[in-house]
Amino acid sequence: MDFPPNQGLDQDEVDEHVEETLEANEVVLFMKGTELMPQCGYSRNALGLISEHREEFETVDVLDSLAEYRAALEEHSGWETIPQTYVDGEFVGGSDILSELEERGELAETLNAA
Repeated sequence: MDFPPNQGLDQDEVDEHVEETLEANEVVLFMKGTELMPQCGYSRNALGLISEHREEFETVDVLDSLAEYRAALEEHSGWETIPQTYVDGEFVGGSDILSELEERGELAETLNAA
């Protein structure tokens, strides 16, 4: 069996997907990989921190169209690094910010503000 490589999405499709995902979900994690198979340590860390405080949240695997997701997310956050966490459509931060919020005891409140 032959599996062709993923073609990815064009910039307009990614921009639309980001907008729709942010509007439809209280908490969204844009990450490298999936919930079952995070593909970088920062994404794994962010996923673990969010999972400690929320049962329901959306994840988006950006790897198939990484450059396009970086560009789309930078429009919202001013950051091009992945992972990125959003609550009620507002940028919260990456793995490092989530870790800092957890250390200060503020992450649960931030994630449940939705």
